[in-house]
Amino acid sequence: MTAYLIVRVDVTDPVQYEEYRKLSPAAITAGGGKFLVRGGDHETLEGEVETRRIVVAEFDTVEAAKAFYDSDLYRAARAVREGAADMQMVVVQGA
Repeated sequence: MTAYLIVRVDVTDPVQYEEYRKLSPAAITAGGGKFLVRGGDHETLEGEVETRRIVVAEFDTVEAAKAFYDSDLYRAARAVREGAADMQMVVVQGA
């Protein structure tokens, strides 16, 4: 069943974060995922105002999303991102 990776990011070092942004698409693609949302403009309709960057990626399964997260390619991207952003990443099974 389809799974979605939902990410909220507070970028603290835009220059260093840009290097991460260059690496993450290859890791997503290699893991069988695709970006649905990648930091576009957004507006809070209800609740606390969300100011973080939002990313949504789609995978075939929760297991595939987890495998992407643990992959060597994404581990390398995460290492580049270290210290450049505070990130929350959640995987959720689709309906």
